Amino acid sequence: MKWLTILFAVFIILIIVLADLGKLGILQMVNQIPLGDKAGHFILYGILTLLINLTLFRSFPFQSRERVAIISDLGLALLIGLEEFSQRYFSSRTFSLGDLTASYLGLMFFSWLALRTKRVMESKVS
Repeated sequence: MKWLTILFAVFIILIIVLADLGKLGILQMVNQIPLGDKAGHFILYGILTLLINLTLFRSFPFQSRERVAIISDLGLALLIGLEEFSQRYFSSRTFSLGDLTASYLGLMFFSWLALRTKRVMESKVS
């Protein structure tokens, strides 16, 4: 799980760097789909949140899952906000509260899903 999380984080960083350089290539087509950009923010940051939370739940089994999720989610939310705000400094990017909102909604939904998934898995083991 840890390696999948790392690889997915690297994938998102690669997308961010390519977007900052204005070299998204075929991925630029997502912006042609109505609300495609918002869906991308929701899904990509959501999946990253899910993977991070599940990895941390496994890494810290004696910690409260809710506490682990809150701490990791706050850190990720800060990074997401900084990345969105940084778009003001790139001519190929535009800052968008809609994108930021979609990212945060993805973070919250997939964090809830991680907590729910973990509980379901534990109840089946018991």
